[in-house]
Amino acid sequence: IAKGRLPRRAALAWLLALSVLSVRPATAIAQERDRDRLRAVDRELLDAAERGDVAAISAALARGAAVDARDARGRTPAMAATHARQPAAVAALFSAGANVNLRDDRLDNPFLYAGAEGLLDILRLAIAAGADPRITNRFGGTALIPAAERGHVEVVRELLTRTKVDVNHVNNLGWTALLEAIVLSDGGPRHQRIVELLLAHGADVNIA
Repeated sequence: IAKGRLPRRAALAWLLALSVLSVRPATAIAQERDRDRLRAVDRELLDAAERGDVAAISAALARGAAVDARDARGRTPAMAATHARQPAAVAALFSAGANVNLRDDRLDNPFLYAGAEGLLDILRLAIAAGADPRITNRFGGTALIPAAERGHVEVVRELLTRTKVDVNHVNNLGWTALLEAIVLSDGGPRHQRIVELLLAHGADVNIA
């Protein structure tokens, strides 16, 4: 064999291997294009959710968008719609099977955020969609604790009467809903009513 030359059979094998490595099968290319298409349609769904465009939400889902797709902040379409205060969009997504309990990068989900921000309409949608009241936020608190602190009377009432939220849950900072309603408030009529509601539903005054 001449120096620097491969036997014919070895050369053919080498060329075959090179062709396999350098040329992707048509099916692989098609699959990659499908992934790109899905990423684009997921982005459309997230944008539609944030705008509150129910028709666009339905259209994106019909084209194969993932109902629980995530954006760069870890938000699902339902979470994006909740941030934008778009209850019709939230309702449409829950009807399409969105998972109400998924949390974003800040450990918020529609139920927790709606409770903290006093978004009663979205909170009710989240409860109806099966929100788990045991899931906690980044401070280790339930939806009830920030709702009590911020004076969201109707949200507190809804949580206490329509969910099994633990009225005596202690967050990572050592606070209960009752403690926050008393210590971190201005003591006005809204917080007085919240304290009454918490006590009526078994809040323990001895937790400190």
